[in-house]
Amino acid sequence: MTAAAKRIDQAGKGVRPEADACALTILIPCLNEAETIGVCVEKAMAFLAESGIPGEVLISDNGSTDGSQEISRQLGARVVEQTTMRGYGAALNAGIAAARGRYIIMGDADDSYDLRNLSAFYTQLDAGADLVMGNRFRGGIARDAMPFLHRYLGNPVLTAIGRLLFSSPVKDFHCGLRGFNRQSVLDLHLQTTGMEFASEMVVHASLAGLRIEEVPTTLKKDGRSRPPHLRTWRDGWRHLRFLLLHSPRWTFAYPGLALLALGAVGALALAGGPVSLSSTVSVDVHTFLVACMAMFVGAQSLTFGLIARRYAERAGILPPSRRLGKMLDRIDLELLLQSAAVLALVGIGGMAWSFYSWSQTGFGSLSGHSLLRPLIVSTCAIAAAVQFAFSSFLLGILDLPRSDARGRLARLRQAFGQPEEPSRG
Repeated sequence: MTAAAKRIDQAGKGVRPEADACALTILIPCLNEAETIGVCVEKAMAFLAESGIPGEVLISDNGSTDGSQEISRQLGARVVEQTTMRGYGAALNAGIAAARGRYIIMGDADDSYDLRNLSAFYTQLDAGADLVMGNRFRGGIARDAMPFLHRYLGNPVLTAIGRLLFSSPVKDFHCGLRGFNRQSVLDLHLQTTGMEFASEMVVHASLAGLRIEEVPTTLKKDGRSRPPHLRTWRDGWRHLRFLLLHSPRWTFAYPGLALLALGAVGALALAGGPVSLSSTVSVDVHTFLVACMAMFVGAQSLTFGLIARRYAERAGILPPSRRLGKMLDRIDLELLLQSAAVLALVGIGGMAWSFYSWSQTGFGSLSGHSLLRPLIVSTCAIAAAVQFAFSSFLLGILDLPRSDARGRLARLRQAFGQPEEPSRG
């Protein structure tokens, strides 16, 4: 008989709380965790019994084939099954939707977190916190409990990036033991299905201005014999990608401003001719070209940031920006087109002057770099004008009023006598 089976024989059935009497749901996502799910359920049930908090233990199973569901049920847990979509986030979203508790504390099914010691989480939730994060670096990480790369590179770097990009107070972005007010998290409308769900919850809670607290928690080596579901580089990249995609300011605007400023300084310094950096080193028209290209790429990055921010706000991905809101509202299709027209005139004027200067030489060969500077500036101005013009129309498309797209398409098909598309349901 396995250890899990022995625990089942010895455990009581427990009483499943009614929805209106349930203060806390201890939520455990599970995928083939028969080795450890039993002890996790037992610890969670023991916490509820010892604390006197009316609650339930809920297992959100993601398609286990090793009997994890039956082990959980026999130990007194309630089980919901999410088999239509795989992933850590998919399982947790299903569990959050099915939970009966006003508060939820979630923890992994591998017995790495102490589910019998959750008082600090519940106390903060009951005091009004919307999200309570565990901090493993404050509470203690046992030997071999966290891989070297995760402990000294992955977690610290991703947490630092998340804190910088979203002004978040959280110092352990990826702790799997956390508690939250169920309704507050439902209102965030979390969407991701993979491991990046952990980042999504913290990011959107920070952007929404929810009250976030941290409590120390411990981490021990998990109790399973197989490798974890987490994949270091794949899931690390998914977390980083999520952070960058949700911060157009840091992904586009700040790099664009930096390139624009550096390029402008270099171009102005070299506009009148070469500059000597030392007795043996000087920079000339080639560096001038690089500076002008930096300005062009910077301007392009800024327009991308504007478009990304506008789309994110329209789609409800990011909240409206308080600082940039008024300025962004003034930037529309017409303003960008006017800017494009000015740049085009500058570029065409510079090209015309260069052509005239060349004609004065009888269209012969040109010595030195007398026409390269105006040609470089003119070419970059025209390229930027084209970029601004295209961006203005893309921004205009994003600003079009939204309606029922499917209904509109059906009406257009009907008006032109086209048959309806067959149902895919």
